Amino acid sequence: MVRPALPAAVSFPTVLVTGFDPFGGDALNPSWMAAQALHGRQVGGHRVVAAQLPTVFGEALAVLRAQLAQHRPALVLATGQAGGRAALSLERVAINVNDARIADNALAQPVDTPVVDGAPAAYFSSLPIKAMLAALQREGIRSEVSQTAGTFVCNHVFYGLMHELATQPALRGTRGGFMHVPWLPQQGQPSMRLEEIVQGLKLAIACALDTMVDVRKQAGALN
Repeated sequence: MVRPALPAAVSFPTVLVTGFDPFGGDALNPSWMAAQALHGRQVGGHRVVAAQLPTVFGEALAVLRAQLAQHRPALVLATGQAGGRAALSLERVAINVNDARIADNALAQPVDTPVVDGAPAAYFSSLPIKAMLAALQREGIRSEVSQTAGTFVCNHVFYGLMHELATQPALRGTRGGFMHVPWLPQQGQPSMRLEEIVQGLKLAIACALDTMVDVRKQAGALN
């Protein structure tokens, strides 16, 4: 008897979500814990792949580039911890500056150096941050649009990501951006529960996949 052919495995386009390892004396980093919680899930018809980046200038971008080459994602949401912030912060702009207040995990502390020599001064997020903000706020999740990602490894990765998306032909059409997340309650205050951070990331990703033109741009507003 001829057995019927098994259906081919379904291949889903990929969303890459990154978080960082602990730094600055912390024993954990909620950005990686939240990203890891989404690994393997499906959101908006896409498969989420999580990757941990080292909190190290230069090395973080090398790991990110390898992940981009391996997965060729449709969308990238990089995340990082921002102690002292009370909300999920959707970052608007990455700047071409490394200026570390503290040393990274390899004890490097660059001051006033470029992320990428000869590259533009800044890149804007290509994610629909105002639509994502509205989606988060509708669900009662504390969120905001932030005008600065700092000048530590978070901004370093955000800028490096946007530079890759702007310059690599293989990534043409990939959209990306960065979100800062608060401390967990056990780290200090203000804080946000891990479950809420994970829910916020999932909502933000779903909105980004479903929104090609941001709400304020549709309305013709300048901000």
